[in-house]
Amino acid sequence: MFFLTYLYYKVLAVLIRAVASRGKRRPISSPDDVVSIQSREAARTIKAHVYRSAPAPNPAPTLINFHGSGFIVPMHGTDDEFCRQVSRETGYTVIDVQYRLAPEHPFPAALHDTEDAVNWVLQRPEEFDTSRLAISGFSAGGNLALALSANVFPRETFRSLLAFYPPVDLYTEPGLKTPPDPAGKPLPAALARVFDRCYIPASYDARDPRISPFYAQPDRFPDRILLVTAAGDNLAGEAEALAAKIGKEPGREISVHRMEGCNHAFDKNAPEGSISADAKDKAYAMAVTMLSHS
Repeated sequence: MFFLTYLYYKVLAVLIRAVASRGKRRPISSPDDVVSIQSREAARTIKAHVYRSAPAPNPAPTLINFHGSGFIVPMHGTDDEFCRQVSRETGYTVIDVQYRLAPEHPFPAALHDTEDAVNWVLQRPEEFDTSRLAISGFSAGGNLALALSANVFPRETFRSLLAFYPPVDLYTEPGLKTPPDPAGKPLPAALARVFDRCYIPASYDARDPRISPFYAQPDRFPDRILLVTAAGDNLAGEAEALAAKIGKEPGREISVHRMEGCNHAFDKNAPEGSISADAKDKAYAMAVTMLSHS
């Protein structure tokens, strides 16, 4: 029965990947370097794109970024514009990490890959300024950034955390989630269920805070957080509720911005001159500002 369930979701994942790639203009990635990070598994490495400022400080303040994917769609490289802008305008080195995808590699595979990437940076203080280490992520990558910061590493590990439209509650039924803007185009509940079921094995409770950061203890998150949501996204409410809980902790700097007139992943392939393009510029500028003052 387990194999048949896996096969069912494998077929669905293949179909979703095919639809996601059809007719989409994928950006051409232009990192300064491509590195292979040793995984905890001796036979595996983890691919990462590296973006450096010019001139690059040594050691350099560093941002580790995780791309969106719905946990199943290969999207590494789609944050190229964000990574390049951050490296150019802040002096940060940006490491954009590719992690394993479900259902072939369900939880905790992606979390382990991202954890291994962070440890790789921490073990190189001569190259990366580990006292100025930040973490970021888009969509599923934002989930991973939040999960790592609150569950895997000590709170002081990351100077700043940047999360863009992250899913943070994979326990609540997707059909119960509604966007703040009724005119928005939320993720279809059926699609969200596929994402969740591909990613979360039946043996795990979806309330595990490593899966759903909403259920993590709020005092475990970093002191400085930028959270960007979209008014047309049915994930906005849970992310904003998490930010409100964290913001009640003393000494926290939580900046929450909801982009009106925008949907999930609004910054990807945003037409020039559109509301989404303007929101993308604002979101990236806010990320630059937070990193520049940390």
